[in-house]
Amino acid sequence: MEDVQKHSVHTLIFRSLKRTHDVFVSNQGNLPDIDERFVMRSRSIKARDTYGLVIDRAIKSMDDKKMSAIQNGSIDKPLAITDGSTGLAAAGSDLSATGADGGSMVRYNRDKDKTPLIGSTSLVRASMPSSSGSGASNVQLIPKKAPSIPKPKWHAPWKLSRVISGHLGWVRCIAVEPGNEWFATGAGDRVIKIWDLASGKLKLSLTGHVSTVRGVAVSAKHPYLFSCGEDRQVKCWDLEYNKVIRHYHGHLSAVYSLALHPTIDVLATSGRDSTARIWDMRTKANVHTLTGHTNTVASVVAQATNPQIITGSHDSTVRLWDLAAGKSVCTLTNHKKSVRSIVLHPSLYMFASASPDNIKQWRCPEGNFVQNISGHTAIVNCMAANSDGVLVSGGDNGTMFFWDWRTGYNFQRFQAPVQPGSMDSEAGIFALCFDQSGTRLITAEADKTIKVYKEDDEATEETHPINWRPELLKRRKF
Repeated sequence: MEDVQKHSVHTLIFRSLKRTHDVFVSNQGNLPDIDERFVMRSRSIKARDTYGLVIDRAIKSMDDKKMSAIQNGSIDKPLAITDGSTGLAAAGSDLSATGADGGSMVRYNRDKDKTPLIGSTSLVRASMPSSSGSGASNVQLIPKKAPSIPKPKWHAPWKLSRVISGHLGWVRCIAVEPGNEWFATGAGDRVIKIWDLASGKLKLSLTGHVSTVRGVAVSAKHPYLFSCGEDRQVKCWDLEYNKVIRHYHGHLSAVYSLALHPTIDVLATSGRDSTARIWDMRTKANVHTLTGHTNTVASVVAQATNPQIITGSHDSTVRLWDLAAGKSVCTLTNHKKSVRSIVLHPSLYMFASASPDNIKQWRCPEGNFVQNISGHTAIVNCMAANSDGVLVSGGDNGTMFFWDWRTGYNFQRFQAPVQPGSMDSEAGIFALCFDQSGTRLITAEADKTIKVYKEDDEATEETHPINWRPELLKRRKF
């Protein structure tokens, strides 16, 4: 210890460097000699991979020049070949000796048309002139074909069918039960109301929340209704007794969204505490707390296949979570503004996320970007999709846009009518939900009403043609 302290740090570092140098310097003089055969071989392989399609033409051109020079008497010995040509010539001999695809990325067909084999990974084709042509190489690139944008499928326009009143506050959430007989809504009046889907009549009111109800979900396997609200509570209601039978405690602030897993008895919730939480439906245990977002997690959805949980947050990111590990699989940072809504496609392995900048579509499981759907300029609060390929987005200013899922074509848009006596500022759409058949659309709005829309049966492709102008469609990747 004393020996170390009597030398400065610089001295000790220098000694260490010197010892390291002495250890390795002895190996520097024993490097093996460079074998010329290996150098030639590597050059030939490189030339073959790079020029495999035109190498025969290059060698033939060199041979023609050589023969013409000999015949003219200008030289009486073969032309000197530079190092680059040596590799090319060697590559030509290797091609004849080892076959066209020996170690090459490009397989080459030595037939009369001199075109690449089917399955070739190359994007270029050598256009080989006949032997009577000039010696100049005539290599042409196949022009890259512009991606064709498919024509959108025709969808019937939607029209307002019914307006349901009854809530005393902003209607914030909707859920349709699996049997398609009734639907539940939650509102700012702290009440959950259950309505008959066919007639629109009120069947039941559930009271228990002490603040705005922000999310409802109906179980497909149990007679349970789940709700969450700004009072930090997550409740499980038994619909046989119309009572709360379970509370799920853990969120530190308002709970904004919840989702039931389609195959496992777990519940996912998310809220203003920047987390999403996974609950065991029966034991009320907090199985996972999914942390990583840096702002309110406004939307959570659950799907049966991996990754099983997808969240959208006000921090402008979308995260895909592995439910088994309780960890984030990937983070999608393409959005520039807060993500308030995420919707899964009912049949395709895709989802869409909505933000004030635009709506983006993604492909699972890696979250590969598909396309931007632009045009909805307001804050998009909610989205819904049906199996017919209709995507609906609802804005904070009461605008509703109907899109063709596959192409992003906006086939209908309108402003939701505000109820008499309401202010214009109450023209906001907070939730959208298709019924189980996908033929009725239910909206929850800021004018305290629930509106039911359905397709216009009298509309045809002639009366409402597709105004499809793909040159105006901007598909920009962000």
